Amino acid sequence: MKRNSVPRVAAIHDLSGFGRASLTVVIPILSSMGVQVCPLPTAVLSSHSAFPNFHAVDLSKDLQPMIDHWKELEVDFDAIYSGYLGAASQVDTVVQFIQDFSKSDPLVVVDPVLGDNGKLYTAFNSEMVEKMKELVSSADVITPNLTEAAFLLNEKHNKGIELSELKEWVLRLADLGPEKVIITSVPNGDSRNNSSVIAYNKVDHRFWRVGCDYIPAHYPGTGDAFASVMVGSLLQGDSLPIALDRAVQFISMGVRATFGHNHRPTEGILLEKVLPSLSAPVQISSYQLLD
Repeated sequence: MKRNSVPRVAAIHDLSGFGRASLTVVIPILSSMGVQVCPLPTAVLSSHSAFPNFHAVDLSKDLQPMIDHWKELEVDFDAIYSGYLGAASQVDTVVQFIQDFSKSDPLVVVDPVLGDNGKLYTAFNSEMVEKMKELVSSADVITPNLTEAAFLLNEKHNKGIELSELKEWVLRLADLGPEKVIITSVPNGDSRNNSSVIAYNKVDHRFWRVGCDYIPAHYPGTGDAFASVMVGSLLQGDSLPIALDRAVQFISMGVRATFGHNHRPTEGILLEKVLPSLSAPVQISSYQLLD
């Protein structure tokens, strides 16, 4: 199958008018990496959900007509990349989308957005968790944070999780279907100064870890940015550990570029200041092969 001259990604995420998250992060990152982004918005929000009193429009009923038009146009994709879904019913639409556009054998990346810090986001319940498990089974790559991994496995969120148990979690997630499992926001034991990203490749049975220095700030949208760099790197032919390195370095750079400014953290990282780094040579520096 001939691939597109410019890699093309179907990005199934919400669109937030204010705040750097979801499609307003996905599109500039992937475009900077030489990837054409075709957005399929699941919802339109006045701002992302970290701001109070936001207005949201659920686009569940509009997804299928947009998809049908793409079919008429005979659009094909090098990757399908899903993130925040506005309703549990949208999972069925995305699963069917993956099947309908499978002819070109696209890379399927699912960021199973469910929650953080041990809790589900307020818009979600157990139904969304169960539906997200179905979507994960259709993916080649998944990028849950530690909280989302726990929900997908019906486990309790545990900041003090040992590496041996975490590796068991990763293998169980891989058993759900995906070839590559990447868990973000993993605390490094008793250290408060850094965290890790842990990844597993089912093909070669290898585990990888990349450490992240801690900066005392939280910025919404960094998960979207991380997963987007992963998508772009894998499409460019990077190996899993190099893609991890690129994504972690980009997020670390974005956080550092933002932290020194008088800037509301809820607006997200100052993405515009670090986008040029995505076209720079890869600085391989921190990935570690785990036994």
